[in-house]
Amino acid sequence: MDFMIYAVCFGVGLVFTILSAALGHLFGGHDAHSDVGTGGQADAGFEHTGMPGIAPFSPTTIASFLTAAGGFGMIFSRMPSTRSVYVSAPLSILGGLIVSAGVFLLFSSIFRKTQSSSESHVGALIGHIASIITPIPVDGVGEIVYVHSGTRYTAPARTEGLASFFL
Repeated sequence: MDFMIYAVCFGVGLVFTILSAALGHLFGGHDAHSDVGTGGQADAGFEHTGMPGIAPFSPTTIASFLTAAGGFGMIFSRMPSTRSVYVSAPLSILGGLIVSAGVFLLFSSIFRKTQSSSESHVGALIGHIASIITPIPVDGVGEIVYVHSGTRYTAPARTEGLASFFL
């Protein structure tokens, strides 16, 4: 009976992984929207930066846990020394946790190294010269243009007192 439970966990995790990969590839997963900044992606987790990432309890890590725990459980339940459910269950859960943690660390590392932005950092702009392209009314917002690292950017700007400050 315990082999069947492990087989179901393995099957559900594997089918979920295959379906989400196939359907995500076919449909692109671009229809979800949210105001959080993550584009509505479930794997993006609770980050509000809008940068790609993966959460520890994302569908990807949960599916990898289910698949790995089911696979380890099927193996451990067939070995004479780990046949008992009191031995095979903890070992399969531990194996699933290790594999899902590995998946999480792998994807986190990939997303961290590949995330970038063409936006310049505000701190790097101190002392740079900008041109006003939309007049800045008193207590209002206009628009400036500046070049940073060879790229031309526009940004909102406002005046405050006698000096100009950029948003």
